[in-house]
Amino acid sequence: MWWETFIKRFANIFTVKSLVTLALTGAFVALTIKGTLPEGFMTIYTVVIGFYFGIQSTKESGNGGGNE
Repeated sequence: MWWETFIKRFANIFTVKSLVTLALTGAFVALTIKGTLPEGFMTIYTVVIGFYFGIQSTKESGNGGGNE
């Protein structure tokens, strides 16, 4: 049912990967608003977000990383 899917997705928020991504996004927003976004932070943030969404895309497509 729909609530089982909701519970699974809600539980996935508390994985380490998701918590790190949320923390970095919060820091990114705060530093951007403050106007003191260092160049090094932008690089790290881009890599982490790219990795997170890259993994999500791979899981959703069912491609295990071998056959394109």
